[in-house]
Amino acid sequence: MRVLIAIAFLALAGWWSLPWLKSHLPPQWNPFTPLNVTDPPGWITRYKLQKLKNDPQACLAVLQRASAQGVVSFREAPPVNGECTITQPIRISRFGPVALSSSFLASCPMAVASTMYVMRSNQLLQQSEIASPLRRIEHVGSFACRNIYHRQQGRRSEHATADAWDITAFQLANGRWLRVAKNWQAPASESAALHLLWRNGCASFGNALGPDYNAAHASHFHLGMRGGGFCR
Repeated sequence: MRVLIAIAFLALAGWWSLPWLKSHLPPQWNPFTPLNVTDPPGWITRYKLQKLKNDPQACLAVLQRASAQGVVSFREAPPVNGECTITQPIRISRFGPVALSSSFLASCPMAVASTMYVMRSNQLLQQSEIASPLRRIEHVGSFACRNIYHRQQGRRSEHATADAWDITAFQLANGRWLRVAKNWQAPASESAALHLLWRNGCASFGNALGPDYNAAHASHFHLGMRGGGFCR
């Protein structure tokens, strides 16, 4: 909070024009530097991520830098037209050493957030009690042209714009599986690791919904772009 107050004061004072200040702030507190998928979570990182929605070229540039770093494999896909449009869809096939059960279509900001999420998850798991990196993620996709909860009436789901990703399980390098439906409530290291991965979703996305949210999410994590860090 003190850092945010200091930044606000300096901005009002016009000190942002000082080159030294712009170049010496760490990425998580510097709104002027381009987003990098290695940036730590925080308000400024979330702000930069949200800005990508209105800047397709900047968003693609973030992914291209990440691809050059070897942390994501993707290709640009043709625009999706019709009832559910996506002007800049990205098809992701892999996150560095982490394989996927299948490739998936995502909006560009969603592709960036997903890359950051997988990178951080890999680091957190290695630092945790489970002490093993990720090797595979099972999921049920991102894009689906439908309303929320498949209702005939109501607002569109985040999936209608490929702004959400549903993950059902994670496999570790040591062969162990972390399955949301099976291991979320179990009093074991698998459960602790799943809760760690879910909390990381809260830091990486606008919302992160899991089995404690409602019965519809009992078998998967819903990681979406809407919101400012809603976590349940």
